[in-house]
Amino acid sequence: MDLLDRKKSGEQRGFLDNQFLIAMPGMKDDRFARSVIYVCAHSEEGAMGLIINQVQQMQFPDLLVQLGLLDEEEAIRLPPRARDFLVRHGGPVDRSRGFVLHTDDYMVESSMPVSEDVCLTATVDILRAISIGTGPRHAIMALGYSGWGAGQLEYEIAENGWLTCPASPELLFDPDIERKYDRILASIGINPAHLSTSAGHA
Repeated sequence: MDLLDRKKSGEQRGFLDNQFLIAMPGMKDDRFARSVIYVCAHSEEGAMGLIINQVQQMQFPDLLVQLGLLDEEEAIRLPPRARDFLVRHGGPVDRSRGFVLHTDDYMVESSMPVSEDVCLTATVDILRAISIGTGPRHAIMALGYSGWGAGQLEYEIAENGWLTCPASPELLFDPDIERKYDRILASIGINPAHLSTSAGHA
């Protein structure tokens, strides 16, 4: 995860940072079928992002208990917003590691700005804050992440694996996970039924 460390130390923003990656119908990897990924860090050395439209089986209160942040009695008494906070599947890499994408009204020392209004925090203090209602206004929690080596993501885009478009906080934090893929495509004027599975080479 040195990509995030370099970004946190002020390395220049990559051109795919704060972009949505939208899986094309011809996506060869089933794990990413109909997925939308938010790109958190991108440089010549690779890219890192989180799938934002796949939900985990694990419930947020259970995760807090598993991490030792709460006992089971406290987990039962969580406020509704924390109790219903979804845990998403961020990707196939390092699935035991948690990441929170959130609005910039919450910042701790470990928070990393991704864009002007979106940050990434990967430490447990934000989970504690969310559980007691002092966390960010909007947040997405994911276990695991999606990663690419140098040039790999650019190659996949060139091979028609992904569409890209600028991310908006409204669509990023929109709770309607079921329709997120179609809504993000619609936001750039694309009907999913019209997407081709093969790349066009002029």
